[in-house]
Amino acid sequence: MSGIQQQWAEFHSYVERRDVIFYYVGYFSQTIIAAMADAVKLRAEHTGAVGQTRRKLFSSFIEMAQNIVHYSSDLHAKEGQATEPSMRRGAVFISLTDGVYYLHCANPVDGEMAGKLRPKLEHLRSLTIDEIKAEYKEMLRAETPPDSKGAGLGFLTVARDASAPLDFEFSAPDADGASTFYLRATI
Repeated sequence: MSGIQQQWAEFHSYVERRDVIFYYVGYFSQTIIAAMADAVKLRAEHTGAVGQTRRKLFSSFIEMAQNIVHYSSDLHAKEGQATEPSMRRGAVFISLTDGVYYLHCANPVDGEMAGKLRPKLEHLRSLTIDEIKAEYKEMLRAETPPDSKGAGLGFLTVARDASAPLDFEFSAPDADGASTFYLRATI
């Protein structure tokens, strides 16, 4: 086996062992999210996800990708200028193990954002599904929070669609205070 074939064989073997059905790392924009959304829909259909699971997987994927576009601290720039439309770096992958989908995302965040995300997610983890649904409905009627770049529903949507509390972690901050934010939803 040649070097290229060997690299592909090793990569493909790793993907199969980890039950990965979708993976992307790079810059996220609205255009890239739309293209990935089509791929996620197709992959969910091919893996046999039923209608409600496909809907939950799709809506959670969209929310996680939007969070990367809005809050990743790695903004794409060219010649020192942020590109338009803006693109921000992150990663998302979906795995399927024993009929359960796991949706993962990761992106860099600055220290201030990490400080805002942690209590929001800890609060969500403390809620029952009925309490999450009640907060979701309440948020639909409320004004958009001043620090939100969306409607403030992203994490509530993912938590509502998940079958277990959201898992999250932050890496240790680097020299400039940035860390990597990891989020996993079980669908």
